[in-house]
Amino acid sequence: MESGDAARLGPGRAARALPPRLLLLPLLPLLLGRGLRAAASASSSGAAAEDSSAMEELATEKEAEESHRQDSVSLLTFILLLTLTILTIWLFKHRRVRFLHETGLAMIYGLIVGVILRYGTPATSGRDKSLSCTQEHRAFSTLLVNVSGKFFEYTLKGEISPGKINSVEQNDMLRKVTFDPEVFFNILLPPIIFHAGYSLKKRHFFRNLGSILAYAFLGTAVSCFIIGNLMYGVVKLMKIVGQLSDKFYYTDCLFFGAIISATDPVTVLAIFNELHADVDLYALLFGESVLNDAVAIVLSSSIVAYQPAGLNTHAFDAAAFFKSVGIFLGIFSGSFTMGAVTGVVTALVTKFTKLHCFPLLETALFFLMSWSTFLLAEACGFTGVVAVLFCGITQAHYTYNNLSVESRSRTKQLFQVLHFLAENFIFSYMGLALFTFQKHVFSPIFIIGAFVAIFLGRAAHIYPLSFFLNLGRRHKIGWNFQHMMMFSGLRGAMAFALAIRDTASYARQMMFTTTLLIVFFTVWIIGGGTTPMLSWLNIRVGVDPDQDPPPSNDSFQVLQGDGPDSARGNRTKQESAWLFRLWYSFDHNYLKPILTHTGPPLTTTLPAWCGLLAQCLTSPQVYDNQEPLREEDSDFILTEGDLTLTYGDSTVTANGSSGSHTASTSLEGSRRTKSSSEEVLDRALGIGDQPVSSRGTRLVFPLDNA
Repeated sequence: MESGDAARLGPGRAARALPPRLLLLPLLPLLLGRGLRAAASASSSGAAAEDSSAMEELATEKEAEESHRQDSVSLLTFILLLTLTILTIWLFKHRRVRFLHETGLAMIYGLIVGVILRYGTPATSGRDKSLSCTQEHRAFSTLLVNVSGKFFEYTLKGEISPGKINSVEQNDMLRKVTFDPEVFFNILLPPIIFHAGYSLKKRHFFRNLGSILAYAFLGTAVSCFIIGNLMYGVVKLMKIVGQLSDKFYYTDCLFFGAIISATDPVTVLAIFNELHADVDLYALLFGESVLNDAVAIVLSSSIVAYQPAGLNTHAFDAAAFFKSVGIFLGIFSGSFTMGAVTGVVTALVTKFTKLHCFPLLETALFFLMSWSTFLLAEACGFTGVVAVLFCGITQAHYTYNNLSVESRSRTKQLFQVLHFLAENFIFSYMGLALFTFQKHVFSPIFIIGAFVAIFLGRAAHIYPLSFFLNLGRRHKIGWNFQHMMMFSGLRGAMAFALAIRDTASYARQMMFTTTLLIVFFTVWIIGGGTTPMLSWLNIRVGVDPDQDPPPSNDSFQVLQGDGPDSARGNRTKQESAWLFRLWYSFDHNYLKPILTHTGPPLTTTLPAWCGLLAQCLTSPQVYDNQEPLREEDSDFILTEGDLTLTYGDSTVTANGSSGSHTASTSLEGSRRTKSSSEEVLDRALGIGDQPVSSRGTRLVFPLDNA
């Protein structure tokens, strides 16, 4: 259409015939205004969203900063607790106060701080909300929650009973000081258990090994089943009187018997060490407590693994019972093997490398290898407590000989300090947990029944076993020793750690509360009465339980104590001597030369066809020594048949001179034909053809000044 044609159409028709883009020109201001208003609206909403996001980020940062501050305060609280405990310990030692041990002090300070945190800090309420997930039939370990388009991750902390939903802890500070139970098992327990094995005095331990094993294995099993059955009767009574508000099975009672059978007489042993109580009593108590913890934790794991076939999972099933026994033996033997192997590997590494030239690296490797034993055993499904215990014993027996002088001192002091701090930290936390733990179940009937059951279980543990052990011992366990062992059955860190590890159910919460009260009572009351009990039972003191008397100036080494008890103390035939004669010979001739720089050269002990292997495994230091180094644990092989004393009516003076009549001592072992293992022992003990003298009532051996 041309322009003339458009004019002929008229104004209306001409307008309708215009191109579309020309038709929009009149509407442009209107459309532009609307677009500007829409853009302005979008811009303002975007700015508001940005401001809201910025405020949320700022709030999140402030919350993270507040959480970090609370973490610092909680850790500072425990450090101040330990500092205050150390200063009070010094004051008690300075004043020679023995009625309260350091662990009892730590618990008291923990109680005080717990009261302050519970009733002196404000609650931050209104931050928790209950959400219902009725479609799910199980709890998830990790949960992602969509909150206004943002996803937040939550982790499972535990189950809360319906009656306690409104009393959930609202105080952030109390939440911070409540530790994950795995902290106790993976961080605090390893140095405590390792130190027990690494500082073990093998000399006194192996002299009484048979009795220690009987108390630790048979005694713990007897105590577990007696306490478990008595507590099952208590639970039935609670159900009759209406004091039981939830399920409590027989297996739960046995589990309680297992964890509460773990003795920890740290207070008694510390007083024994300070007063230098009888070495045999010290060895029996210390050895039982060391192995008892390992047995208790494996026994509790076996009870948890008890799964009968059928619908009733708590009924007795013979197949499930024997399966649990097999699990117990498998876990214990596997953990023992893993700990020993780790110690052997560490010994080989320190022997065949030049790490002793770098004491810092040597100490660091020793520390990491020892700690990794616990975690490795736990990762493999075994028990880290057993593994790290026997790793410590193996490290002390083999690896310690390969370390440099600096590393020997460092490792001893390092684990001693870690043991001290970890143990006091646990006892401080016990006092704190009485007020900060939110799942306590206090049942007077259960608590009183537990105290009675523990007393009866300990009595059935000590007295019958001591009777049967005395049938085969020449050095009897006297009644005063038995009464003291009965009195010294304290509960401590291990029982607490086992109880707090699982507090999900009603039964486990009641067990934890009762265990906490039992630990308080035994540490404060029984620990405080140790010194009067020693005096009342006429148990001798003044004998160092840690080390033998040092050599005197005239190069004589004292092997036994003074007084008329010396004749009886000249090592009667111990029940473990025959076993460890065989072990000592094998260890001295083969294991020590392979794993350490001590012992006879393997070229003299291995067959001739193993000559090349013997030369590779024998350390050059062995050839440099004119004679094998004396074994620190060799004298536990002495038996009454080896030595017979006849005292004269005169004494040997301090410088070795004798009077008009000399004391004669004969060696019965030299009158008979000796076996090869006995000759090895005599050479190691240095009594082969040495003259033996008697100074007063002390048996002494002359030592060569090599």
